[in-house]
Amino acid sequence: MDASVSMYVKMLDSGCLPDVVTFTSLIDGYCRSRQVDDAMKLWHEMGGKNISPNGYTFSIIINALCKENRLKEARNMLTQLKRSNIIIRTFMYNSAVDGFCKAGNVDEANRIVAEMEGKGCIPDKFTFTILIIGHCMKGRMHEAIDLFNRMLAIGCAPDAVTVNSLISCLLKAGMPHEANQIALNVSAKDFSMDLGSSREILSFKKIADIPVAV
Repeated sequence: MDASVSMYVKMLDSGCLPDVVTFTSLIDGYCRSRQVDDAMKLWHEMGGKNISPNGYTFSIIINALCKENRLKEARNMLTQLKRSNIIIRTFMYNSAVDGFCKAGNVDEANRIVAEMEGKGCIPDKFTFTILIIGHCMKGRMHEAIDLFNRMLAIGCAPDAVTVNSLISCLLKAGMPHEANQIALNVSAKDFSMDLGSSREILSFKKIADIPVAV
């Protein structure tokens, strides 16, 4: 980062004005170095120069803030993103959804996804998987099942992580019938996904170690 900042200073001294790519690259470097405060300073500096962030700038900052458990700041960033003219993509929201789920605030995670959908962005398999596991960790098994069924209904193909995580949580919650039904539903769908064989799914060999509130 020292070399990058030095190059940035040389750019300014030579009269070469930075653009959104310059700031996004530096912000990404600071976030990767876990220097989030320095990244935020650049964010504000970018605003002072009337340079608008793009979707990747938002995504990098939101992801870094969530990793630092600075969820309130991440939420404020999402509000700014919502007010912008940027076309929303799921990767811009998934880290915040994950952050709030891991913090146990599943209701806020649901609200974030609703906002995302309100902007015309359909959740992807990562969004659904995050929400499903988040609901399982709170013991909200039926809501997790509803999310999984909705995922299948809109044609969003789950992967082995999604399926085996939900099955694992259902078994731990003492819901073997529901776990078996999930496996049967997946087997009945014609999805091109890496789930292994149907026998592997039905025998529940691949169990994720996810704590479940019961």
